[in-house]
Amino acid sequence: MGKVYLTGAGPGDIELLTLKALKVIKEADVIIYDRLANPDILEEAKDGCEFVYVGKEDGKHIVPQDDINEVIYQNALKYENVVRLKGGDPFVFGRGGEEAIYLLERNIKFDIIPGITSAVSAPAYAGIPVTHRGVAVSFRVVTGHESPHKKESQIPWETFKTDDTIVFLMGLHNLPKISKKLMEIGKDSNYPCAVISKGTTKDQSVVVGTLSDIVEKAKDVPTPALIVVGKVVLLREQLKWFGENA
Repeated sequence: MGKVYLTGAGPGDIELLTLKALKVIKEADVIIYDRLANPDILEEAKDGCEFVYVGKEDGKHIVPQDDINEVIYQNALKYENVVRLKGGDPFVFGRGGEEAIYLLERNIKFDIIPGITSAVSAPAYAGIPVTHRGVAVSFRVVTGHESPHKKESQIPWETFKTDDTIVFLMGLHNLPKISKKLMEIGKDSNYPCAVISKGTTKDQSVVVGTLSDIVEKAKDVPTPALIVVGKVVLLREQLKWFGENA
């Protein structure tokens, strides 16, 4: 049986790939990769490496998660070095924990190789620090991808009242609900927020607004995108340094 490396590919900019991730990618016999991993990374693989795409897209799953777990397991029975390449960090809404437990239950060895999460790096490339002295001493990272079919939200909205910075990942399609909920719990309608599309890549774009107008301003923004809510957004005017509207 082989070993599986649950590997973070980082947020998009290939130069943000870690040295450890690059090492296992170069040694991989097979790379099982998702939609958010920069495809240019695959060019670093050795000759003869097999590639298996298990990407997911909004509204449809090309390969369901249970099947992905089994794909990883079956490849670990076949190959010595298996890289499961995931956009961002495998443990930040990457379902890396589920994949690791699946392997553990089947006696497959694995390593976790963290990646730079978009929750911090995309705002940084947009000139928005998630913390800043005198402005924000904490930040919260939240999934924005809850299914509309859920009877009850698992997001504890009431606890967000005093948060300094909130970063919603994968939440563009739920932006109307997110902005509405935050205003309902007491956030001012003029509270600053930003939507960052394709962060850290050459196609990065940033839309800045308030809770009351961000839905209209960001209506044409392409995915993948994340949402930053907080007064740190105002620092972008001074700190923007990267992208088409820097």
